Amino acid sequence: MSRSKLLLVAMALLSAMVLRADPIDRIEPPCWWVGMNTDLQLMIHGKNIAGSKVSVDATVKGLSIGKVTSTDNPDYLFVEVKIGNRLAPGTYAFNLVTTDGRQIDFNYDLEKRREGSAKRASFGPADAVYLLMPDRFANGDKKNDSSKDAVEKADPKNLGGRHGGDIQGIIDHLDDIVSLGATAIWPTPLTFDNEKSYSYHGYACADYYRIDPRYGTNDLYRTMVEKAHNKGLKVIMDMVPNHCGTAHWWMQDLPSKNWINYPENLNRGGEKLRRTNAAMSTHNDPHAAEVDKESCVKGWFDTTMPDMNLADPLVRQYLVQMAVWWVEWADLDGLRVDTFPYSDKKGIAAWTKAIRDEYKNLNIVGEVWFGDVASCSYWEGHRQNDGYNSHLPSVMDFPLMFATLSALTQEGTSWEPSLLRIYNSLALDWLYDDPSDILVFLGNHDTPRLAHELGGDPGKMKMAYALLATMRGVPQLYYGDEYGLTSADGTVGHSQERVDMPWGEFTREQIVLRKYVSELFTWRKNSKAVAEGDFIHFRPDSRNVYVYFRTVKNQGVMVILNGGEEVYAVDWNHFSEITVKFAQKGKNVITGERVRVDEPYIVPAGTAAILEFN
Repeated sequence: MSRSKLLLVAMALLSAMVLRADPIDRIEPPCWWVGMNTDLQLMIHGKNIAGSKVSVDATVKGLSIGKVTSTDNPDYLFVEVKIGNRLAPGTYAFNLVTTDGRQIDFNYDLEKRREGSAKRASFGPADAVYLLMPDRFANGDKKNDSSKDAVEKADPKNLGGRHGGDIQGIIDHLDDIVSLGATAIWPTPLTFDNEKSYSYHGYACADYYRIDPRYGTNDLYRTMVEKAHNKGLKVIMDMVPNHCGTAHWWMQDLPSKNWINYPENLNRGGEKLRRTNAAMSTHNDPHAAEVDKESCVKGWFDTTMPDMNLADPLVRQYLVQMAVWWVEWADLDGLRVDTFPYSDKKGIAAWTKAIRDEYKNLNIVGEVWFGDVASCSYWEGHRQNDGYNSHLPSVMDFPLMFATLSALTQEGTSWEPSLLRIYNSLALDWLYDDPSDILVFLGNHDTPRLAHELGGDPGKMKMAYALLATMRGVPQLYYGDEYGLTSADGTVGHSQERVDMPWGEFTREQIVLRKYVSELFTWRKNSKAVAEGDFIHFRPDSRNVYVYFRTVKNQGVMVILNGGEEVYAVDWNHFSEITVKFAQKGKNVITGERVRVDEPYIVPAGTAAILEFN
């Protein structure tokens, strides 16, 4: 062969190598499963791949390509993959042919689902949820306090900095959580947050499919879930479909101009930034102006939190798959959704419905920060009078939190005693479709510490926990509140409220409070009346005593909150409509003291009593 022919052959081989060079740098979701109800839409990112033709091996039965969508960005391709129920799990070959003739091959894993995955159980009224912030909870591996992949490094002395808590720290303290009486854990977001500062909270996601390297790895997260399950703990994942972070990998090359709302914010700052007006009531306000609605839904939650456009079908499907992927891959028991009403209302409802279509029993609780029951209940899943259905089975009961804290800290009158605020809040439960599934709490990572709100009063703390453990709904405790933890300087603010858990450094008074909480919630785990029972309450009178019952069949729990200044002698006749339904003998669940409904029973001022009758 002549030199010129050899040169031509070499050039042809080189050209072929170039044409088959793989420009794909990311495919999401990372894998999928056979037998899912959720459609699979691959988001493929690579150089100039828009308009590509996509194919799979035609001899493989049950696997085919559906709609292929290109956007205004030539570096993205969205590919619908159709998976037959009889397709065997395995690794399958895909082929892309770009508009300029390049051949791109890639493999994709379709795995086998866990047995019974679609019907997985979730958390509910029989559970007690323990909320923790991973960075502040426990440092189990000091080697990952900082990471070469993350911009912000560890700085424990900085209140708003990274302190080193991680997944291993959670694993190391699972027994402590179990001994408290909790049955589920809710860590704030563990996915990668790569902002330059103030990244510890995790709510500005930089990669929806990656655990933050300062917390550990994806595999360690899955190990944590498995270990939690082995100890009888369920795991709830905190998700943020409303916004991501400015450090998200796609911010340098957005999938489309419609991917986020107000993309021009990326080049703005200060007063020019179009932020949300936080006017969540505009969703159900029949008089709301369109400009106010748009500002709530499309405005950025913060300067580092671009607003996701859930009205766009591609964005919504991406976020649906993200949620389903984590539930399936990590074997999760439920979801908590951040800033639920800040999203496009139809888009977030479709997102929720799609997840529930995949997992019909999966509980999803939405953060719906309203002080009144009417506004809060609008977002619970039943159809409203305007036709809206969020498909959300649970919301966070902010109205009851505000009412309880006010009742325990602010004076009332003889006509309207302070504990009547709790009664009046619960009297509006008819607005909820299922108040037994509402998340009940007295503090979380966005509110002042319970001990701060109650002035560190041990009596009020115990009253608050007595209510939390016996109230209708799903109780949630915030890490450290069981010890009466508060900020070092007594001030409030996110950094002060999210203090490090001082393991091994608790005072005697803190240990005493923790023992009370532990006894209460450990008892609760075995109380059918609290987990499943009806809720009946009696209106507080001028003595400022609130009494309510939880009853199921022949079991009953009587809760007495004495917010007055005098001892309270129980008037058994006043409650006979309830007490006649179960045995006349009972006991105080904390002290073990025996109780009879035909004998005097005294509740000291500023204390609570929980009496159990079987």
